Amino acid sequence: MEDPNGQSFGRTQELPRTAVTSIRPARLSDLGAITEIYNEAIATTTATFDTEPKTIAQQQRWFASHGGRYPILVAELDGEIVGWACLGRWSDRPAYDDTAETSFYVGSEHRGRGIGRQLKETIVEEGRRLGFHSLIARVAEGSEASLHLNEIAGFRHVGILKEVGRKFGRLLDVHVMQLILDPRD
Repeated sequence: MEDPNGQSFGRTQELPRTAVTSIRPARLSDLGAITEIYNEAIATTTATFDTEPKTIAQQQRWFASHGGRYPILVAELDGEIVGWACLGRWSDRPAYDDTAETSFYVGSEHRGRGIGRQLKETIVEEGRRLGFHSLIARVAEGSEASLHLNEIAGFRHVGILKEVGRKFGRLLDVHVMQLILDPRD
């Protein structure tokens, strides 16, 4: 499988693992690194359907909308922010308050080292700690590594939205994945 830049990746490829120094709540001072990682994903991947780079002012508003029940976490390696994850509102309608959407991004030079997996596992645990019942992940067609990481974290395929986003000149499908955190309800 190849990403839009022609780089090969796949489940069978073994890459060196890197220990993350820490995964911690994001601080406003992390916003430059978070924005840089996200803008790289915008420009080079289908991991997000944003198509224009984000400014710090836009990201400050995004950051302010998180916190409390919708945390942002960062992965730090040797003092450098190398990835981030967050929980976000699935919908602004009150009936969806027990459901959150998960997102995670890792800088390209740090992918394939287990950082995405650590971020995903930690944000799922945060969702559990915060009392969410259901977590959702939307994964664009061609993002095999993200599909795999979500499956490892326990997410299951619940549907495919056909040709709902256009990026890099192509209409792309989006896989909808879900993890029920507390099946007793």
